[in-house]
Amino acid sequence: MVNIKNKPVNKPLAEYIERLKKGDALLVDSPQNVLEVVGILKSYGVVLDAYSKNLIYIADHQFLIFFPFFKYFNGDVSWKKLLRHWWHDRINFEYAEYCMKAMMWHGGGGLDAYLDTPEFQEKAEAVIQAKFAKNPLIKSLNQLFPDFLTEQLRVSAYYSGLGQFWRVMADMFLSLSDRYDRGEIKTIPQVVEHIKAGLVADATKPITYEVKIQDKVYEIIPKSLGLTFLADTAVPYVEAVFFRGTPFLGTVSYNAQAYQIPPDQARFQYGALYADPLPIGGAGIPPTLLMQDMRHYLPEYLHEVYRRSIRGEDDLRVQICITFQKSMFCVTTAAILGLMPFPLDTNEPSEQEANQVYLEKWMDRFVTSRLVEVNT
Repeated sequence: MVNIKNKPVNKPLAEYIERLKKGDALLVDSPQNVLEVVGILKSYGVVLDAYSKNLIYIADHQFLIFFPFFKYFNGDVSWKKLLRHWWHDRINFEYAEYCMKAMMWHGGGGLDAYLDTPEFQEKAEAVIQAKFAKNPLIKSLNQLFPDFLTEQLRVSAYYSGLGQFWRVMADMFLSLSDRYDRGEIKTIPQVVEHIKAGLVADATKPITYEVKIQDKVYEIIPKSLGLTFLADTAVPYVEAVFFRGTPFLGTVSYNAQAYQIPPDQARFQYGALYADPLPIGGAGIPPTLLMQDMRHYLPEYLHEVYRRSIRGEDDLRVQICITFQKSMFCVTTAAILGLMPFPLDTNEPSEQEANQVYLEKWMDRFVTSRLVEVNT
């Protein structure tokens, strides 16, 4: 822990605070790191584009469907796609749902708060009544279990919210790659600045959600509610997926007497910034699905780096995971700098102290992360 008031200082983390105060990134700047980060974000951008489209399709067209067998097909069902799906020659949309469920479970932000309000309950009930107007069985079920269908719409709202968040991030990462190809991006601080500028530019982008039943449109998350990209999807996403995550099956015991899982969700440290890359590639580890997806879209210059490694492509998913963590520390740096309470170059002592305390709180969370490892 780092503190300006004569408390014990963790030297490596103190150095990171000084770097952030100078506008540098959590990840060390080097040509190799720039190549890796931009390359993996190019691949990630392609995958997020697919994830985003599917999540929004599910939210818009698969809501209140109890057995959505074809939800990953985006409305285009054919024998060819079905065979590829069964053969797993496809994007693993299950990982997108894992992130969505993590966000919903951990909560946070205006979206989470809104979904527990009477206003949402009222709008959800209107959609339920319209959807099952000619289905007395489901209407009776809804009377017996009044929260069941409402909860399904809460899930749909998170599908849409995460899909809209990833839509922005996908475009941001792909434009970063384009700028790198044009020679405009040459350093890690430039990568961070590109991401931070994108987050700021879309900070107030409205998050809305509506569905169409017959010929009538029903607002579930109205624009008038004022939910926005940064506060209500980006920040909760970073908290849920970068930091907390969920315990990976097969790596820890779910037995309460084993005490391997913290009883408090706020103490979870299973997110992308903490995950051990070595299990990646093993069955039941959710990030394996993401690494498998990204391996198909690696730019050639990054793929060549992996081929020249000690094990070549034998541990490709592990190498992708390590690079991905580097990139996520860049994204986290952009978020930290973008949310600073006061400008970095302030000369006001009280503002400098507030910035110091703010950065110390972040560093406290990085103590057990892989921050030091990715910079070794």
